Amino acid sequence: MTTAARPAHPTAPVPVVVPPATPDDHEALTHLWQLFRHDLSAVTGALPDRRGRFRDERLRAALDGAPGWQAHVLRLGDAPAGFALVRGLDGGTRVLSAFFVVAAARRRGVGLAAASVVLAAHPGPWEVAFQDANAPAVAFWRRVATTAAGEAWTEERRPVPGRPDLPPDVWIHIPA
Repeated sequence: MTTAARPAHPTAPVPVVVPPATPDDHEALTHLWQLFRHDLSAVTGALPDRRGRFRDERLRAALDGAPGWQAHVLRLGDAPAGFALVRGLDGGTRVLSAFFVVAAARRRGVGLAAASVVLAAHPGPWEVAFQDANAPAVAFWRRVATTAAGEAWTEERRPVPGRPDLPPDVWIHIPA
């Protein structure tokens, strides 16, 4: 399903298109994943491996067609400008496993428009996790939840599985 949404901010140059990824998108998404993980490393403290690459198991699951997973590429015109990885499509609750917008497209309504398209593409209840230390993500995901569900969304903190040394993740639940 390819759906376009006009970003809310007037300086956004073109509509945001967020189709499911195709094999032609895999190389671009692999590069964008490294940018995403690099940005996130400021919050998580994760370092790349000996080859200079960050872990990419979630991306591989989405691109390789693991059950319940779907990758979406965020496009501005012809340019890949981000992605969304969704899991749980084979269950009751969809989970936005990863979401990324390149720095040049941020703070112009592109992310909100793209997130809205992805949520609408997979109807049902949603969960989104982020870290309290990632202040832009805190504000962004609360705005996405309010846009999608008004005041009906909830938030909770959950321990990171297998990582008692890390602060708990914040999980937002957006009802269907």
